[in-house]
Amino acid sequence: MKRFGSANWKGSGKEGTGTTSTQSGVLNNTQYSFNSRFAEGIGTNPEELIAAAHAGCFTMKLSFVLNEAGFTADNIDTKCTITFENGAIVESHLDVTATVPGIDAAKFEACAADAKANCPISKLLNTQISMTAALA
Repeated sequence: MKRFGSANWKGSGKEGTGTTSTQSGVLNNTQYSFNSRFAEGIGTNPEELIAAAHAGCFTMKLSFVLNEAGFTADNIDTKCTITFENGAIVESHLDVTATVPGIDAAKFEACAADAKANCPISKLLNTQISMTAALA
């Protein structure tokens, strides 16, 4: 299976503008710029897209890991925060809270650690990955 995204940029790095699109069409010529990346401008940026991808991938992997351990989550909420400093992504932090009937905190933390280490986006990222995990 292959998936694709694309980007277009016009102009200089600081004054130019770009668009990004995804194969599914969820993003379709979505605007990004220097200001949306490094200030509070309108549009998306690569770091928030990586954060969304990591949160989504981790959350689905956690669901699979819980299933393999004999549990089914009622709900899993994950927020991923990407830290971008000096031109590099230096950390991806996952905050996860879940409602999982019948599981104890230690087993949940072990499942979350497994998902953090083994979701495909975690494996792709060459950075520190930290996490806080709690049952709701």
